[in-house]
Amino acid sequence: MKNNNNTSRRQFLAAGSLATLGLLWASNSSFSFAKPNSVFGGVQIGAITYSFRGMPGDIKQIIQYCVESGVSAIELMGDAVEDYAGRPANPVPMRWTPGQPRPTLTDEQKAALAQYQKEVAAWRESVSMDKFKEVRKMLDDAGISVHAYKPNAFGEKNSDAEVESALRAAKVLGAKSVTLELPSAAQTQRLGALGEKHKIYFGYHTHTQVKDTVYDEALAQNKYNSINLDAGHYIAVGAPHTTASLIAFIEAKHDRISSMHIKDRTSKEHGAGNLAWGNGDTPLKELLTLMKKNKYKFPATVELEYEVPAGSTAVEEVKKCVAYAKNILA
Repeated sequence: MKNNNNTSRRQFLAAGSLATLGLLWASNSSFSFAKPNSVFGGVQIGAITYSFRGMPGDIKQIIQYCVESGVSAIELMGDAVEDYAGRPANPVPMRWTPGQPRPTLTDEQKAALAQYQKEVAAWRESVSMDKFKEVRKMLDDAGISVHAYKPNAFGEKNSDAEVESALRAAKVLGAKSVTLELPSAAQTQRLGALGEKHKIYFGYHTHTQVKDTVYDEALAQNKYNSINLDAGHYIAVGAPHTTASLIAFIEAKHDRISSMHIKDRTSKEHGAGNLAWGNGDTPLKELLTLMKKNKYKFPATVELEYEVPAGSTAVEEVKKCVAYAKNILA
């Protein structure tokens, strides 16, 4: 019974958000409310739209979630944008939570997925930027900038034409960087060169395989290879990672960091959990104070990974994280 009440509560909250959304987009998709401003003490606080993964997620809904969360800058996941731009529909839709085993596919599903990937590649290689321009206008109208763009287009099997199309889209959206998980050295060499061609940085992200030297080869290859640092994952590794070593890493690499994810994780010694801010081992106050003191220009991006409490929503939790950061910086 308790679970049913929680479900009903979340459905009510989501329905309320969607009803509000319809009103806000009623007039030529323009916004008629105060635009968010999440720059505090000179530090840009943003959010990755992955944070809203448990909520309905077309591009207009995602923009509304960002406005309601009070964030004025985002790392924009690519699926909703590409869907709006006309990407072919996936014949094998599946939900997968990072960190969990991927669903097992049948041979028939594998064949359908392989064909779909070919169709998406062909679509990316020829897609017009017109719909991406429309998304940019929606974002501008809402008062939200895109500092990083994260489509699923930068793998070793993606053609140069696909990669370059995604880079053009990033530029249209206003992003200075694109992000992906740190790949092989051969791939960072390839991507860095394409980034240099289009003047867009590749920000490489790591999970708990992160160590102080993990980015060195990619950074040496090309100035357009950069770091999408995750401070929470860094701390979750545990010894020898500490607050002091994290601060030292940022001070040493600050000019090669294009963006930084912030979350509150405990260290490996304390269980490596994702917790509500203020309850873990990530030195959030020290990180944000460092950014303010040294006037670092890369954004600090909220990535909501702790479990959303019963009766709340991802929007409300991101809003709490933004307020936590503001309280430190303002």
